[in-house]
Amino acid sequence: MSKESVPQDAAPAADDLVVLNHVNKHFGALHVLQDIDLTIERGEVVVVIGPSGSGKSTLCRTINRLETVDSGHISIDGKPLPQEGKELARLRSDVGMVFQSFNLFAHKTVLENVTLGQTKVRHTPKAAAEQKARALLDRVGVGSQADKYPAQLSGGQQQRVAIARALAMDPKVMLFDEPTSALDPEMINEVLEVMKQLAQDGMTMVVVTHEMGFARSAANRVVFMADGRIVEEATPEQFFNNPRSDRAKDFLAKILHH
Repeated sequence: MSKESVPQDAAPAADDLVVLNHVNKHFGALHVLQDIDLTIERGEVVVVIGPSGSGKSTLCRTINRLETVDSGHISIDGKPLPQEGKELARLRSDVGMVFQSFNLFAHKTVLENVTLGQTKVRHTPKAAAEQKARALLDRVGVGSQADKYPAQLSGGQQQRVAIARALAMDPKVMLFDEPTSALDPEMINEVLEVMKQLAQDGMTMVVVTHEMGFARSAANRVVFMADGRIVEEATPEQFFNNPRSDRAKDFLAKILHH
């Protein structure tokens, strides 16, 4: 009886952390996500690449419900995404997000930026939150900047503070939406190095990026998108050395040989 009522393939594997099933999203007449199926396992680093306008950032933003979907299902750690209210706030604290723009609170110090979520959402006592914040700021290499304001920091430093702020919530998964695209070239590597270290430490990560070196060295899997669809998924080695689709071949030819 129970076997018939629950199809065998319906139960997610224990290691599946983020699951998207038949996800569709429109912006007006534009079909930006077309029947997306994607499963991300615990500890996996998935790098999403593709031409501009392919739906990469929208995909990333649906995972913590910054963008709602028109149809399909998304679950995190076996639970469907909540609609709104306290449940959604709790989900967002489980899903760390780092954007192109650093989104730090300008009128709060670096230390305050990293402690705020801990005290407000996780109800961590202030002293413990500050201790953790300082340890994380050290981990991302900006411990000495704790008492400064964001405007006093370089872009690379601000982005590393944003990463520390997301980590302070002990997220189950970290989403990075083109985290280096607003940075000057000399600052890109300092942020990518922090991200590589996180990957090595076993953080589950979904990274939308144009940095192919990072995709090659840090990803477990490359997801290539074009025109709102996932065109192919492969290990970095397979994808960069032997892409299967014409779209991926064209894309790689343009970016790797200019």
